[in-house]
Amino acid sequence: MSGIQPNGRLRYDYIFTFGDVESSPYRLADYLPEDGLQKDGLSEDGLSEDDLLENDLPEGDFPEEDFYPDTIDDGDAEQDENSVLVDRYKRYRHRIFDSGDDNSEDGDDPMSDEEIGAIFTDELILPCVPLRGMSPLPHITISLDIARRRSKAAVMKAMDDNLPIFLIAQRDLNKSWPKESDLYTWGCVARILDIDDGQREGALRVLVGGVDRAELVSFYNKSDFALAKVRLGRAAPLNEDDKLRLEVYKRDLLDRFFEYIQLTRKVPRDLVAHLALQDDFDLITNFVAATLELELEQVIDILGTLDLVERYTNISEILEREIKMAEYRADLMNKVHSSISQDQREYFLREEMRVIRDELGEGETTEDEVAAYLKLLAKTPIPDAWRERLEKEINKLNKYPPAFPEASVQRNYLDLVFELPWGKEAHENHDIAKARRQLDRDHYGLEYVKERILEYLAVRKLQAERENDGEVAPILCLVGPPGVGKTSVARSIATALRRRYVQFSLGGVRDEAEIRGHRRTYIGAMPGRIIQSMRQAKVSNPLILLDEIDKLGSDFRGDPSSALLEALDPAQNDHFMDHYLDIPFDLSKVLFITTANDAEAIPPALLDRMEMIRLNGYTQYEKERIARRHLLPRQLKKHSLTRKEMHITDSGLNALIRGYTREAGVRQLERELARLCRKAALEIGEKQGAGIRITAQNIGDYLGLPKYYEDELQKINQIGVVTGLAWTAVGGETMSIEVNRMPGTGKLEMTGQLGEVMQESAKVALAYLRAHSRDFGIEDNFYKDNDIHIHIPEGAVPKDGPSAGVTLATGLVSVFTGRPVRSDIAMTGELTTHGRVLPIGGLKEKLIAADRAGITRVLIPQTNKRELSEMPDSVLKRLEIMPVRTIDEVLSIALDATPREE
Repeated sequence: MSGIQPNGRLRYDYIFTFGDVESSPYRLADYLPEDGLQKDGLSEDGLSEDDLLENDLPEGDFPEEDFYPDTIDDGDAEQDENSVLVDRYKRYRHRIFDSGDDNSEDGDDPMSDEEIGAIFTDELILPCVPLRGMSPLPHITISLDIARRRSKAAVMKAMDDNLPIFLIAQRDLNKSWPKESDLYTWGCVARILDIDDGQREGALRVLVGGVDRAELVSFYNKSDFALAKVRLGRAAPLNEDDKLRLEVYKRDLLDRFFEYIQLTRKVPRDLVAHLALQDDFDLITNFVAATLELELEQVIDILGTLDLVERYTNISEILEREIKMAEYRADLMNKVHSSISQDQREYFLREEMRVIRDELGEGETTEDEVAAYLKLLAKTPIPDAWRERLEKEINKLNKYPPAFPEASVQRNYLDLVFELPWGKEAHENHDIAKARRQLDRDHYGLEYVKERILEYLAVRKLQAERENDGEVAPILCLVGPPGVGKTSVARSIATALRRRYVQFSLGGVRDEAEIRGHRRTYIGAMPGRIIQSMRQAKVSNPLILLDEIDKLGSDFRGDPSSALLEALDPAQNDHFMDHYLDIPFDLSKVLFITTANDAEAIPPALLDRMEMIRLNGYTQYEKERIARRHLLPRQLKKHSLTRKEMHITDSGLNALIRGYTREAGVRQLERELARLCRKAALEIGEKQGAGIRITAQNIGDYLGLPKYYEDELQKINQIGVVTGLAWTAVGGETMSIEVNRMPGTGKLEMTGQLGEVMQESAKVALAYLRAHSRDFGIEDNFYKDNDIHIHIPEGAVPKDGPSAGVTLATGLVSVFTGRPVRSDIAMTGELTTHGRVLPIGGLKEKLIAADRAGITRVLIPQTNKRELSEMPDSVLKRLEIMPVRTIDEVLSIALDATPREE
C-alpha cells in the first residue's frame, strides 16, 4: 500500500522480487513497525475515501476530446496486429505470463535477437489504469485498491485475457478522470497476480507485479475501459568494459545501501545479502529506489532513465543524502539518550524536541513569545525603574525550551505581570443623587454607612471637577453581627459607585503568603490574594471586600494580619510589594472594605488603619420593613409565587419575628419566609389551592411550635431576679440574673460560666452592700451568717464583662431587703465600690434587645445619654430610657418600696 506523507514523499508496502515476479518474495511491511507506513486517505489508484464509494462516473466527467478510434475496435486488422505484438512480448516474458507454469525451459522456442529488439521498438496497446499519487517500479509487487469504473474494467480485461496492464501516474490528483495531457510520460507494465473483491463496497484490491518500464505514446478512452499505446524501454546493450564498470557501480551502490540499512533498519540484512547475488543491475537500482522515500517526480525520473550509469548516478546522489539524514537522526538520538538520566525517561519526547531545536538553531516559537512580551512591555505603563528588570525576565525565555517546566513558570509570571491593570481605571459614577437612590433601594436603614459613602463620592466629584487628585480611597471596616447586611452593602456600594466588585474571605487564613504571595523560588509559587484580586478586576480602582477580617489566624508560617498592614495603609499602599510579583503595585485607588463581627478580635495595629463603621442589629420595626421590601419579594420571585398566593398579614409577620427568630440580623427571618413559600407551593401543587394566608393564629400550622417564647414568671416582680442587658458579637441580648441567700458561713458562689471580670463585678456589688448595709436597714454582719448564690441562666454560654455591676447589686439588695424588682425594667452599667455608675458599650444593641424582649423601661449610665441621638426613633418611642448616675438612683427606680416575704 502507499500514501503521501506530509513531506510529499512516497512510502510503499512492497513485495520485492528477484528475477521473475513469482520468485523470492519479501514483503517490506513485515519488517517495519506499525507506524512506519503512513496513510493520507488515498488509495493506490489515488482515490479519496469518498471516491472509493463511487462505483461509476458520469459520462460528463470525461474529457470532451475522448474518442474511440475505429482502428482498435474488436476484429480490426490493427487489433490483430497488436495481439501478435502482445503475444510476442508475453513469449519474451513467458515465465511471468504463463500463469505460474514453470515447466517450460528457457530454451524452449528461443527468440532471436532481432525478435527481442523488435519488442522494444514496437508499440503495444494495453489496458491502462491511471494512478493518483504513486507509480510502481519494475520488479516490485504492490497491492492497489481500484474503485473507478473504467479502471476496474481494465483490470478485469487484463485478468480474464492474461494480458499485461499499463500503470501510469496522473499529474493532477483532483482530476476525476485524466486526459492524455494529464498523465506522466513514463509508467510501468505490470502483470495482475491476484484480485480480491471483498474490500470496501465497489472497490477491488489488486495485487500487481511490475515487469518493465514503458513510455506512453497515446491514450485512448474506450466506452468501457481505457487503453494505452506504449513503447517498452530498455538500456542499450553493454560491451565488456561497460559490464566491468557496472560491476564496480553495483558494488559501490550495494555498499552504500548496506550502510543505509544499518542506520535505518528498514529491511533485514539477509534481504540485502540476497540482493548482492543478483547480476541484473536494473533490478538492483529498482530495489534501492523502492526502499528510499522518494517524491513522485523522482520515481518518474528513475522510470524514464534508461541509461544505467545515469540511473546509478541519480540514485547514488539520493542515497547519499538519505545516509546523511539517517546519520543525523542517529546522532540526535544519541544526544538525547545521553542527556537523559535513568530517572527521567518520562521526559524523553521533551528532551528530543529540545535537542532538535538546539541542533537546528531554531527558536521561532520562543522568539515569537519574547517578541510578543516585549511588545506588551512597550505598551504597558509600568514604572521605568522596573522595565529593565522585566526585559531580563522576558529574555530568560530564550534559555529554556518551550516545553521545559522552567519556561512554563516564567510564562506564568510574565502573564501575571501583563494581565495586571497598570494604570487602567474604570469610569466612576459621580452622580450623588443616583448613588443615594441605589443605596436606598438596596438597603433599609444603615444611614451612617450611606452617608459616609456619599461623602466620599462628593469628594471624588470635586476632585474630578477641579482636577485635584489628593484624596485617596478610604479603608472602611463594617463591624456588626451576622445577617445585618455587611457583605450586601459592600456590593451595593460597588454598584452605586460603578466600580468593579471583587471579594475574598479571610476566615481561617493563617499563612502570610496567602496575602503577600510566595517567592518564585518555591515550587508551586502563586501571587497573594490581593494581587490575584487585581488581576481578576482588570482595573486599578475596584472595590475589594475583605470578608471576615476578624477571623484571621496565625501560626508558625507567619501572621497574615501583619501582611495586611501595608495593603490597608493609605500612606504606603501605593507601592504594595507582593513576594511573587516582586514589583511595587499601586493599590491607592482601590476602595477596600472589610467586614468583621467583633472589632476586639482585630489586631490593634490593623484596626488603627481602618475607619470603623458599626452596623447594629435591626429593631422589630426595621425587620418588618426589610421583610416587606426586600426579603419577601425575593423569596416570592425565587419560588415563582405571587403576593396573593403567599400572603402574610402584619400580625403574622410580627408573630414570625418574635416567635421564630431571635437574631440581630435577618438571615433566619429570610429562611423562615422561604419555608412559608415552600408550604404555599406545596398547597398549590398538591391540593390545587389558591395559596395560603399567614396570620398570628395559623402560623403554627405551617412552622410548628414557636422556637422562642416569653417566660411568664419574668412578668412578675420577684425578689432577687433582675433583668440585665448584654452585648455579644451577634447583637444585644437580655440576661436574667438570679440572686439567692441561705444560712451559711458567708461564702459567695457564682454559677453560669461567669468570666473573671463579671465575678469581680459581683464582689464589688457585695462590697458596696456591706459598706452601706445600714443605709438599707440590713444588719452589719449579714454576710457572716448567710451564703450567697448568684446564677445567670443558660449556663452553657460563657458570660463576661463589667456592665452587669448595677444588675448584680440590685439583685443583692433585693434579696437582703426583701424588696421585689420590677419586671418591666432592664438595666446596664458598671458599678464602683462607691456606688457610681460608669458608662458601657454596645448601648444600641442592648436597647434593641430590650425592645425585642418587651421591656418598657431601661436604666442606663448618665454618660451614655448622649448616644441616644443615634438610636432608632422606633426604639425610643417604645422605651422609657432613664439615665442614672449612682446605684441609689437605680435602686429607687427598680425596687418596690414595700418589702415582702418570699
